Amino acid sequence: MSLQRIHRYRSLEELTVSMAGRLAQRLAELQQQKDRVHLALTGGVTALALYESLATLVQATDVDPSRLELWWTNERYVPTTDQLRNATTALTVLARTMPFVASQVHPMPSSTGTMDADEAAYVYSKELGDTTFDICLLGLGSDGHVASIYPDHPSLPVQTETTLSVVGVTDAPTSPGDRITLTLKTLNRSSEIWLLASGAEKAVAVERAIQHDPLLPAGLIHGASATYWFLDKFAAAKLPYYRCRF
Repeated sequence: MSLQRIHRYRSLEELTVSMAGRLAQRLAELQQQKDRVHLALTGGVTALALYESLATLVQATDVDPSRLELWWTNERYVPTTDQLRNATTALTVLARTMPFVASQVHPMPSSTGTMDADEAAYVYSKELGDTTFDICLLGLGSDGHVASIYPDHPSLPVQTETTLSVVGVTDAPTSPGDRITLTLKTLNRSSEIWLLASGAEKAVAVERAIQHDPLLPAGLIHGASATYWFLDKFAAAKLPYYRCRF
């Protein structure tokens, strides 16, 4: 099992500011080692707050946006112009201060140009190829889902069996029902996975996932070299806490 480390914060703001700083530092370190760094982005309210913090501080760091390859872990299967798209919301925030190279930004296909979520997943799998993410960001749902991989959903057993890198999801328990998601195999191929969660409603899922509960998709997630959890005090409420006395 790879390294697992937990970072706790007193508030969502403290979490996102600190995590953004750590992310910028790590990206800069990786860019000293390789020409292109592959970063997979996630969706969700907490992730959007992270992107706001990253956009605010990144110009004061050594990160070179022109040497980043951006990917997405999952997407809502809606038209290109729909503001619900994870890629749209993330880029609206990040592109304000990070001049990405258009050919190195890889949003998932939309319903505008494909017939269904399965076709969109197939198209993205071809674009993805054998890419390995240096860092993969993932949010956590209160039910323990990550990306668009849900517990107690017919697609979950397929996740553990499929050789596909990307799949379509129908009848998802959160709206809209049609989605595209990377598979567990693809996510776990990432060198580092950074999970973030905030809010008391996530506490039970966080506890079970950190204990590697196989019934939760989040419990099946791990980076090839490291897995980092970034939690506010509410999401971490059910985890043991030790005080050191010197």
